[in-house]
Amino acid sequence: MEANTRSTGRLPAAFLTPGSSSFMDFLGAHSPQLLPGNRPLPPAGAIEAPHGTTIVAASFPGGVVLAGDRRATMGNVIAQRDIEKVFPADEYSAVGIAGTAGLAVEMVKLFQLELEHFEKVEGVQLSLEGKANRLSTMIRGNLGMAMQGLAVVPLFAGWDVDRQKGRIFSYDVTGGRSEEHGFAATGSGSVFARGSLKKLFRENLTESQTTTLVVQALYDAADDDSATGGPDLARRIYPIVTVITDEGFRKLTEAQCSEIVRAIHDRRLEEPDGPRAALL
Repeated sequence: MEANTRSTGRLPAAFLTPGSSSFMDFLGAHSPQLLPGNRPLPPAGAIEAPHGTTIVAASFPGGVVLAGDRRATMGNVIAQRDIEKVFPADEYSAVGIAGTAGLAVEMVKLFQLELEHFEKVEGVQLSLEGKANRLSTMIRGNLGMAMQGLAVVPLFAGWDVDRQKGRIFSYDVTGGRSEEHGFAATGSGSVFARGSLKKLFRENLTESQTTTLVVQALYDAADDDSATGGPDLARRIYPIVTVITDEGFRKLTEAQCSEIVRAIHDRRLEEPDGPRAALL
């Protein structure tokens, strides 16, 4: 939106016009060219761009854990070893990104602004269900880019203040939304991560056990998917692990992640394939 350089310091009329509590609606009405979905599409054909890979989530009785590996790839090349893929959406929710890294980070920033704008206009936070729906709309707006190979497929998790429980939502490239129960994974290593979660997840895990569970799943994903980065002890690069409870969003410190990773690593020196689930 162009600045009014001739004004006396007053806000442009667009900012003073009553309207929707959605920032995307506001932007669409006054500067639609700034919305990602309204940008001209690139020429058809494969585009080499950094891609984020595996994101995992698991719930426990007091909340939900959302975590991601740190690798970004571009074709067969490691584009970045320490990319951050998990971000707070607001005080009680977080989003993990998989897909085209640049577009995904931009979408997350717009999503954060959307939730903040709603809260400022309405005076209350959007419900967790409403947040999940808003993110679905934003992903759908990127469908044109997704058809060109620039897809963004996030994983959304948060604490539902109304239901007093942690909830997880997954998406497809068209914006289709599904609520996942217990655990979920997205990205190139999601098949392997989901298999690990499926065998190790229990309904009554503690927060500490759940953080260990998601790191185990990322470890298994990295073991079989070349695009997923495992913990890098030499460079001290560890997964991003976040916890959302009734106290809000919290990101584990590097020291906390290091402790979990080193405990798993030491154990896998004895059992390289990780913990075993019971047959019956």
